[in-house]
Amino acid sequence: MMQQLNANGLIDEFTNNYLEKLFYFCLKKTGNNEDAEDLVQDIAVNIIVSLNNGLIPINFSAWVWKIARNRYSKWADAKHKHNAAVACNDIDDYELADENGELSDKIILDERFSLLRRELSFIKSDYRNIVVAYYFENKSVREIASLQSLSVSAIQQRLHRARTILKEGMDMAREFGRRSYNPENITFVKDGKNGDLGQPWSIVSRLLYKNIFLETYENPQTSEELSLELGIALPYMEDDLEFLVREQLLRKEGNKYQTDFKIINKEDQLAAYETHRKLQKPITDKLCELIDLYMKEDGGKVDISYMNYDDAKWTLLGAAFDYIYIPIWKNSPFWVKKTLPKRPDNGAWILTGYESVDLYYPDYGGLHTASADEFGNEIAFGQYRLKYNQEKLPQFLSYNEAKNLLLICQGKQSECDALYVDKLIEYGYVKKINDTLKPKTVIFNNKVADNEPSEKIFKLRDELVELFKQTLSPYISFLDRGLIFEQALNDGWLKYDDKSEITIGSYIYI
Repeated sequence: MMQQLNANGLIDEFTNNYLEKLFYFCLKKTGNNEDAEDLVQDIAVNIIVSLNNGLIPINFSAWVWKIARNRYSKWADAKHKHNAAVACNDIDDYELADENGELSDKIILDERFSLLRRELSFIKSDYRNIVVAYYFENKSVREIASLQSLSVSAIQQRLHRARTILKEGMDMAREFGRRSYNPENITFVKDGKNGDLGQPWSIVSRLLYKNIFLETYENPQTSEELSLELGIALPYMEDDLEFLVREQLLRKEGNKYQTDFKIINKEDQLAAYETHRKLQKPITDKLCELIDLYMKEDGGKVDISYMNYDDAKWTLLGAAFDYIYIPIWKNSPFWVKKTLPKRPDNGAWILTGYESVDLYYPDYGGLHTASADEFGNEIAFGQYRLKYNQEKLPQFLSYNEAKNLLLICQGKQSECDALYVDKLIEYGYVKKINDTLKPKTVIFNNKVADNEPSEKIFKLRDELVELFKQTLSPYISFLDRGLIFEQALNDGWLKYDDKSEITIGSYIYI
């Protein structure tokens, strides 16, 4: 039993980690896609038969490559004979066992069976299991009927049908699709709650699954078609496809599979991205002008008395961007409040895929907040994550840390807890000068009366609204805030040097 478990594990390892490498090895050696397919199937059968017969190699990787080199050597020596045989091969010509006979390992591994073994990897399990049981495991029709809970006549009919399918397949010039040797990547955005087993992230990271999703997006395909396109033998493909259906990442209609979430293609992403880059500077220029004018006129609800203006600008730029742009996006036809469907293992999520494309995004602009307490209460703290400080600051503030920062900003130092104050000082959000605690963050105070902004401010805001509307796209869901930070830095409006506060980009509402 232990030996069988080891064999099964090694077969899984071989299938997952070696098939793709072996194909490139064979393609390099043969210089021909079709010959490479035949050779890799031959190598795979040798390995799997040996493992099923109980062989457990000490050094699995070295053993696999030794077999690969040996099989290639045989293929090269017998190439002329093999090519001549392909033209007339037929399954009836092989010395296949009858009910009372045996099929020796020598015949199984004979070069004459390369086409037969290839075709066995492309027929459905209903037929393949019967062929393997009858011809390779020497089981009688009655034994197979008993094992599969079918009648003898049903097994005979399927065996006959399987032979016909195999003959037809052996006469074909099979050709694997592009994804078999040139897989593509895909990135994902998820809304909602993961399943208890980490779904969908625990599933979608596999390169094989990514290419299944890309191949079947708005293009329903059978398992046989996918097997050829991805260069994966059908016995291994079938279980993966049914697994992805159960996890609600594929849907099955009849005998065809189709991706069950939206994937944004390269062309649409590039078109939207070019628009964003074209509008990057005009939007940044007007945002910077608006902030300078607003702070000069009044500053209203913004308290930067504990920071210099150059440091405060990082926060003000991010906040102005969000204040104007987010309502525009949420009122656009591309933003829909999503109802999250229930998923396996208590998950509730929506997944969107993005075909891999080379788009440059600067390392600015992520927004982190403080965590809530056990009752769901929150402190309105935020931190724009910038490349200068994101490795030096915590990923988020705890509720109690944010609460103590709020007390300090409200001038309630006496109510603070020393444990959390020490943490805030360590992070840099608070500095202690003599016995006074000074917050090093921008403070937004909604309770303070704001003077009526000038007409010029309203005009700038309206111009920004029109520019932001031009960036709306169903293909890139949100204008990247980092593009604006980068432009303002390149233009010299934003500055960062050794004198800058580590907490640039942070804010709190009081």
